[in-house]
Amino acid sequence: MQKISIEAFAREHLKAAAAGTSGRAAGTVFGGHEKVMRQTVIALLAGISLSEHENPGEATVYVLSGRVRLRASDDVWEGRAGDFLIVPDARHSLEAVVDSTVLMTVAKKG
Repeated sequence: MQKISIEAFAREHLKAAAAGTSGRAAGTVFGGHEKVMRQTVIALLAGISLSEHENPGEATVYVLSGRVRLRASDDVWEGRAGDFLIVPDARHSLEAVVDSTVLMTVAKKG
């Protein structure tokens, strides 16, 4: 068994995002390319986005801190700390309204 403090992991990545030039940082908590499921903490500074991309499978976003916007076509969902967003099976983007951290879970298709 392994235990990880997601809150501490998220705080570290938010510090890394602030210290870097891209305004974002991410780290895999569980899974990876060789697994079906992957869980990643993503830290984004206010105004920074993950540009529009395809959904590689089933995906969710759990907002750990801050506030984010998930966009898919003309649909927009806002999430705040504690909110759980189900990512649509469509091209989408994620933007930080304020400095934010999320736990993204993806289960790849086939």
